[in-house]
Parts: sequence; C-alpha cells; structure tokens
Amino acid sequence: MAGDHRAADAALPLPDGSGLRVVIVSARFNDLVTSQLLDGATGALGRMGVTDVAVEWVPGAYELPLAARVLAERDDVDAVVALGCVIRGDTPHFDYVAGGAAQGLLDASLATGTPVIFGVLTTENLHQALLRADPARMDKGGEAAQAAVEMARLVARVSSGGPIGNDAT
Repeated sequence: MAGDHRAADAALPLPDGSGLRVVIVSARFNDLVTSQLLDGATGALGRMGVTDVAVEWVPGAYELPLAARVLAERDDVDAVVALGCVIRGDTPHFDYVAGGAAQGLLDASLATGTPVIFGVLTTENLHQALLRADPARMDKGGEAAQAAVEMARLVARVSSGGPIGNDAT
C-alpha cells in the first residue's frame, strides 16, 4: 500500500502512558464500526500503561467536537481521543459532517492546548470502515490512542520547560 508506514512505526517502542488520564469520546452512529475503534483504543491504552480511561458517548461524528472541547478544557484530562465513522453516501452530507468534525476537533485542540486526536474514519463504504477499525487488522483506534499518549507527553514536557527535540525523553 503506497504511503503505508506501519512497518517502520511498528519497530518504535510504545510510549509510556502511566499516570495519564485519557478520555475517549465515541460516536454511537455507525456503532458497528465505532465499537471496534473503541476496542482498539482501549486495548492500546492498556498496553501503554494508561489505567485512567473514561469513555463518553455522543450521537454522531458531528457532535464530537463540542464534547471533546469541554473535556479538553478540564484540568484533569491529559488527552482526548475522538472516535467516529462517516461513510460516503449519495449526497454532500458526508462532506459537511466529515469536514465539520475534522475542523471542530482541530479547533478544540488548538483552543485548549490539550491533545484532541482525530480518530474519525472517513470511508467510501462499510467494508473499508470495518477493515480500518478492526483491532486485528489496521487498528485505527489503537493508532489514535497511541497518538494521544505521544502528544500528551510532548505537551507536558515542552510546556513545563523541558527539553525540545526528538531525542528528548
């Protein structure tokens, strides 16, 4: 697959998530897919040593940004993982929902300074979504969780005046 760098990433050690509080916000719409994203995310967080995980549910992907923002504003949250699935249909609805969710989640992260990770699948069909969500296959939920831990560690280190650079630990 062109542009697929998972083999190189697999060699990297998992970040240490011990002591972090991560909140997962998951959309109920397309729950056949989002439940697998959630399984992948919680499994990955466990493997990284995150024991303080909370899950909040929202109706759909369009509602993720508001929930993510109010959670990211809390002092006791180190990162938010937003999980959802938007499958293209015959109308422009896909573009509005996917674009609104993406921009809203980015805005939430930038406004709060807390990592808000975009774990929303935007696919052409259900088959693509299930393949990407499956923790035993592409595990996009697990990838989002790993990004949350990495970014929470980076933000904490840099904002406290710690070292800057790829070799910083």
